[in-house]
Amino acid sequence: MRIFDPHIHMTSRTTDDYEAMFAAGVRALVEPAFWLGQPRTTVGSFKDYFDALIGWERFRAAQFGIRHHCTIALNPKEANDPRCTPVLDILPRYLSKDGVVAVGEVGYDSMTPEEDSAFASQLEMAVEHELPALVHTPHRDKLAGTRRTLDVVAESKIAPEFVAVDHLNEVTVKLVKDAGCWMGFSIYPDTKMDEDRMVAILKEYGTDKVLVNSAADWGRSDPLKTYKTAQAMLSAGFTESDVDKVLWQNPVDFYGQSGRLVLDELPGFSASTETFAGNSVLRGGRQ
Repeated sequence: MRIFDPHIHMTSRTTDDYEAMFAAGVRALVEPAFWLGQPRTTVGSFKDYFDALIGWERFRAAQFGIRHHCTIALNPKEANDPRCTPVLDILPRYLSKDGVVAVGEVGYDSMTPEEDSAFASQLEMAVEHELPALVHTPHRDKLAGTRRTLDVVAESKIAPEFVAVDHLNEVTVKLVKDAGCWMGFSIYPDTKMDEDRMVAILKEYGTDKVLVNSAADWGRSDPLKTYKTAQAMLSAGFTESDVDKVLWQNPVDFYGQSGRLVLDELPGFSASTETFAGNSVLRGGRQ
């Protein structure tokens, strides 16, 4: 089984997670830029974070046999902070970097005018850079937020097949399917979706344009939820081909529109002494 996790925040995870993911079949992932929990107060902190996504984290994943890609954006929550909005001015330099396969996460948190402006602006950037857009739907008022999201997408010049609307559920999936966008689902232990609900949605709506992710951030989450969803699909009667389509081919097809995916096979962890900026994933030899 091969797995491509299309939305996972590895900055928040340990190297043990990388090893477990590789053992479960994860060979590629996309890490979207997001809110780190602690509010950022300067543009410089975003620059350092973006540099880590396209540099250190890509290197770290490769040491464990996993191809790392990322998306870059000003996230919806921090779009409300005037100290952060100048980040919009530096985004173009990052959107041209290798390994950046979409603009994201963009969209809504509280559906404020500030979020409207940042969302529309970044969809324009996606069009200019010929990149897909990864869209975050709000955790509150999800139905209203999804409708508003799709209105903004329709008003922009971006093609719906270049848009993945994420964090969907049973209430919002049909809206996104009917709009022609990709449908993203985050599988969590307690919140959002779980494996059984995901299987039920796949039975009802099919496997086309469906992206299943673990998201796996700094809260209670599980970087193996993609693998567990695959097992639930097989137990429910889906074929191995169905699983491969949902958990590999669909992410490849969506992010492949960027022209920047690198999916060459890597070895698993092999105690490499390779370094990035003078640092290795090895933390000293055994004494």
